[in-house]
Amino acid sequence: MDLTAAAYQATEGGPLDVNRDFYRAIANDNGRELVESLVLPIRSGIGWKIPAGHVCRITTIEGPQVADLNLWNASDPRERFWASRTKQLHAAHLTTFNRLWSTLPFLRPMATITADSLEDYGVDAQGGRVHDLLGTRCDPYVNRMLTGKDFDYHCHSNLVRAVLPYGLTEFDVHDVLNVFQCTGLNSDDQYFMKTCPAKKGDYFEFFAEFDLLAALSTCPGGDLSVPLWGPDARDPIDVCRPLGIEVFKPSQDLLAGWSEPIRAEYAGQHGLKAEKWS
Repeated sequence: MDLTAAAYQATEGGPLDVNRDFYRAIANDNGRELVESLVLPIRSGIGWKIPAGHVCRITTIEGPQVADLNLWNASDPRERFWASRTKQLHAAHLTTFNRLWSTLPFLRPMATITADSLEDYGVDAQGGRVHDLLGTRCDPYVNRMLTGKDFDYHCHSNLVRAVLPYGLTEFDVHDVLNVFQCTGLNSDDQYFMKTCPAKKGDYFEFFAEFDLLAALSTCPGGDLSVPLWGPDARDPIDVCRPLGIEVFKPSQDLLAGWSEPIRAEYAGQHGLKAEKWS
């Protein structure tokens, strides 16, 4: 028995066995139609909707910049991205053909990654990898705890502002996918962050498996080349850059045979039985 083998393994035709030919064709679609284009300024957050069967691309339009991504079911925000389970089902750092899964009791793929210009980054000399699920969003609460100061433009706050127009609140903001962020665990099993390896024009793209509400924050740490906390910390505003967001409608013939994933089929009884009244 290989004790280092993945705990959750794909079986042929199962939910973790992604149809790579289908998603590769979506990524290589030259006939897709641009339906929305946004520019997210530095230290900001924005929310937008991605219709089912559409593709969303996030691009480093001016150079390296880390982004924090949240996803919800556009019709029922109780269903949202589950970073922890996604990490178990796929990897702690995501790339092409990995999926972003939703919370219980829904448990289904929300999005599938179709293209990643950094997919060949692999593992660097320090053990760093990109598109991080190990950590989560920076927030003003930890910042206050570590520095004694308030700062209102951490990713958590950016995401809070981003979702307010959609009727959501701070309680709806959740653990993120850190797009373009390079992280790992050191020899003491401690979380570390490295300078973002993305260059101008790098991109991360995913396919919406059903109607999604997305929110994105341009991290106030920018490309993370400057420490945010500790003795060498300073305001890294000079390494902050905007990001581009595009939504595309694929050529409809490519969607033949595709359907939205159903929610988990577990009956939901949890070992409870209804009272029998006499």
